[in-house]
Amino acid sequence: MNTSAMAQSGRFRVRRKARGSVTEGAARAGFGARGVIYLLVGALSLQIAFGDTGRQADRGGALQELAQKPFGAVLLWALGIGLVGMALWRLSEALFGSVGKDGRSARKRLMATVRFAFYVFVAYSVLSFAVSRHQSRGSSDQQSRDATARVLEIPAGQWLVGAAGLGIVVAGGWIAVRAVLRKYRDKLRLGQMGHRTRQLVDVTGVAGGAARGLVFAVAGVFAVRAAIDYEPDRAKGMDDTLRTFADTPLGPWLLVCVAAGLVLFGVFSFAMARWRRV
Repeated sequence: MNTSAMAQSGRFRVRRKARGSVTEGAARAGFGARGVIYLLVGALSLQIAFGDTGRQADRGGALQELAQKPFGAVLLWALGIGLVGMALWRLSEALFGSVGKDGRSARKRLMATVRFAFYVFVAYSVLSFAVSRHQSRGSSDQQSRDATARVLEIPAGQWLVGAAGLGIVVAGGWIAVRAVLRKYRDKLRLGQMGHRTRQLVDVTGVAGGAARGLVFAVAGVFAVRAAIDYEPDRAKGMDDTLRTFADTPLGPWLLVCVAAGLVLFGVFSFAMARWRRV
């Protein structure tokens, strides 16, 4: 290999390593931001379960809680930037593939694209809140009802809402099953953990992932009902979905269990920020 080719190869390796470092930092910041949101949503849900029904247990409620803290504006911007990092990492997976033997498969890239779109939306909502903290944006429940109503008004809207709801149900079930089967272990640096740490990560990963999947699935069921009955008001955001658990025969204790699971998922997200292979 001549000197020019060797220099070109060296520059390529340097650029690839630099890109990898930036991508890794973005992903870990994103997992940390996700953990903060789920911790706050879980904590707000616990307060609702114990009688403080004036709280709003969704992303908007979590952002409002942060905004009221000292240096709230800084915290909101940090959260939004972390979620932008998560979106950029998912975009890199869609473009270049992810870790694992089938990381470059079309299925994995499609999933990464969907996650990229999701985190773009979440990051935009957080940064928008950071810009205009004093403007009311409505709860996730109202936003869900408004979006459902708009889709129902278009041709084949009933089918679109039903298909979207069914997709959310399937996604929720997939999230819960993978958590219970501990599929997340495939992407963790288990060798860097002690035995006790692995046990704690399993508790947060299984319980937290199952709770998150359950919330998604139930929200999807409400969307399907809204499509079948042609009633947008039957669609529910995260806040109303969580409150529904308190209306079951088990009373508020089911909501307590789900809320605790969301808190654990927040902790699990911090573990992913530390030990996830990127």
